Amino acid sequence: MSSKRTVDLITEAFSEVMSNRRKYELKKPNGELLKELYFPPLTRYDRMQAQAATGTDDALAISTRLLCQLAQNEDGTKAFHSADAENLKRFLPETVLNEIELFMMDIKLDIDTAKKD
Repeated sequence: MSSKRTVDLITEAFSEVMSNRRKYELKKPNGELLKELYFPPLTRYDRMQAQAATGTDDALAISTRLLCQLAQNEDGTKAFHSADAENLKRFLPETVLNEIELFMMDIKLDIDTAKKD
């Protein structure tokens, strides 16, 4: 019989997963690499922090805040400041922001199939 608490067993089992980052290659409109962004796994805590910081339940505001909160440079430093969310929302095509945020949330979505449904 294990003497460890269930929460300890679960968090230890996923500790390696939590240290893995996924790389997103942001490309210019011409297809040339612009910037590599790195994302750690998204946690419930991250979502709650972003929601509290935005002060709203609006999913788009929260997801852009999460992007600014989680995106990292290769060396692990933050790629954005929290104040960058407004510029990202105002000056990027929504399709670009959607693509990055879906990657960050590890959501695989075929937009063309979704439009048909």
